Amino acid sequence: MDKSIQSLKKDISTLRTGRANTNMLDTIKVDVYGQLMPIDQLATVSVPEARLISIQVWDKANTGLIESAIQKSELGINPQIDGQIIRLRIPDLTEERRKDLIKVLKGMGEKGKISIRNIRREANEDLKKKLKDKVISEDDNKNFEKNIQKLTDLNIENIEKILAEKEKEISQI
Repeated sequence: MDKSIQSLKKDISTLRTGRANTNMLDTIKVDVYGQLMPIDQLATVSVPEARLISIQVWDKANTGLIESAIQKSELGINPQIDGQIIRLRIPDLTEERRKDLIKVLKGMGEKGKISIRNIRREANEDLKKKLKDKVISEDDNKNFEKNIQKLTDLNIENIEKILAEKEKEISQI
């Protein structure tokens, strides 16, 4: 369940909030050297200002490839090239874009909750199998089921808090 929450946090960090964040580029892959590579393996990515991402490309030949990958991505940002440096100015979010991002955020949150529930289901099936094989008693089975449900509720509550924080961040003007 912890891994599901970590995965959700990683996914959420790629959402654009109006502030520059190097994690926004994590999902973008560039087709270089015959394979798809993340930008951070081709360049140094930094955030010199609150609304600017700077990408210092190591190999000048990759500059155009990185630029086109960013343009094709869902970020909606036009890169500015200055030699081997690519600058991404993060524009203010429109109200419509904020609402779209919140919908995407809620979808990610639902996937995280489903993942937690699937783990609960698998654990309960494992308990039933152990009960059937007489490895555990009826009382132990009931106690384990209660504990599993408590963990599930706690982790879903944790996901709700994470989503609420990110939604607040997206909604800020």
